[in-house]
Amino acid sequence: MWRGNSPEGNLGAATEGNSGELGGQGNWGLEDAPGLLARASLPIMTAWPSPLASSALTLLLGALTSLFLWYCYRLGSQDMQALGAGSQAGSVSGGPRGCSETGRSSPGRSGEPGEGPRAEGLVSRRLRAYARRYSWAGMGRVRRAAQGGPGPGGGPGVLGIQRPGLLFLPDLPSAPFVPRDAQRHDVELLESSFPAILRDFGAVSWDFSGTTPLPRGWSPPLAPGCYQLLLYQAGRCQPSNCRRCPGAYRALRGLRSFMSANTFGNAGFSVLLPGARLEGRCGPTNARVRCHLGLKIPPGCELVVGGEPQCWAEGHCLLVDDSFLHTVAHNGSPEDGPRVVFIVDLWHPNVAGAERQALDFVFAPDP
Repeated sequence: MWRGNSPEGNLGAATEGNSGELGGQGNWGLEDAPGLLARASLPIMTAWPSPLASSALTLLLGALTSLFLWYCYRLGSQDMQALGAGSQAGSVSGGPRGCSETGRSSPGRSGEPGEGPRAEGLVSRRLRAYARRYSWAGMGRVRRAAQGGPGPGGGPGVLGIQRPGLLFLPDLPSAPFVPRDAQRHDVELLESSFPAILRDFGAVSWDFSGTTPLPRGWSPPLAPGCYQLLLYQAGRCQPSNCRRCPGAYRALRGLRSFMSANTFGNAGFSVLLPGARLEGRCGPTNARVRCHLGLKIPPGCELVVGGEPQCWAEGHCLLVDDSFLHTVAHNGSPEDGPRVVFIVDLWHPNVAGAERQALDFVFAPDP
């Protein structure tokens, strides 16, 4: 048997370390050839994936990313379809009804007072435009309002006596009369401005006989014996009237929750003559609270909201949710003179800031 040494003198150590398994350290013979060939034929494992494995991993990650993006798109599409549901039911042109006691009906409104058309079409389109420009964050209630709309078909009110004609914002605390503390700052500001506002009314007042043309700034009567002079009408400032009533305008500018930027917002003087009556009606939305500051309150005047009677007091504010069915009447004698209140539309205290911003966008006054 022929034996020899490896050219380097340590082939065995190079292949097996110091084990000597192949016939001793550095010694080998022909009988060891099969073992050496078998070991030389073992597959060599690389430390990194082959190019083929890398390509497969890249394709898998791409497929998972595409699947995730498709899933997000489907969720967004379903939300948009739900938001636009009912858009065929109709649309609204112009703004909502100015108000039930102050503010005139806007062009394009039809139906009886407090019963506007379903507004999902226009509301949904404008809300989607708002979300594209800003975000859907905090828009849960507004989105549901756009889906359901007001009236019997979506968002019924409390026992059927709360029926806003245009927008019913769900999950708002509902009561015909709102506590003064809910808008303490604005209530105290208006009450402290009572003397100035009363002086402004004296400067623009007239005999309200109905036999002479309406003085400048006064709107046509909503009903016989019901007159108004508006400083803000459907979210628009009336500059000439504001200049004539500086004290009232100054008070409005100091309010924190005045709805001055959308078509639900009105502010001005409301005059009710003896014998006049405004029958039961509902306002356009429950997202606002109507503040009545009593200026001249003769005997025999009544306000019934949601079946609950209340009375004004001179120099004091009364907060009313006019989305409830309400009636206003002056049952006094002609000698008592007119009932005069200064009315301002405020945000409902439970409407969040993000919701106010979205509603200002959706119901912005037409340019």
